[in-house]
Amino acid sequence: MTTAKFIEVLEGYEFCAFGDLLDTQAFISLERGTVHITSGDMDLDEEPPEDLEAGPYLALPDKSELRLGRELAIEFSEEHLPDDLSTVLGFFRNRGAYGKFKSFLERKGQLQAWFDHEKSAKESRLREWCADHGIELT
Repeated sequence: MTTAKFIEVLEGYEFCAFGDLLDTQAFISLERGTVHITSGDMDLDEEPPEDLEAGPYLALPDKSELRLGRELAIEFSEEHLPDDLSTVLGFFRNRGAYGKFKSFLERKGQLQAWFDHEKSAKESRLREWCADHGIELT
């Protein structure tokens, strides 16, 4: 079993998820439990390990794999704003959905509740993903 620091896994995930950089990816070493980030979009301080292509590494999941996008917003709305669910669903039929969704939540006084829900879901789903892949977290 691989042992990794949760904070490193979380930071690797968040770095890649921030701004949805197209050519940025985080990997976890299944031997050492270390997280490494590669990017074609930007220069990073750390060079990736030489064995990244051939060694035992696993790519960290993205937002969609963890169901942290549209699905999470709808889940939150079902729980916190059931009377407004059709409005929220309408946002996600068009471009700019998250901006409209967050503005709507702010008007409803639910923006902080959304941020808390999103953070909790991200952390618990990342922990679940690690457990599913035999990665023990410290």
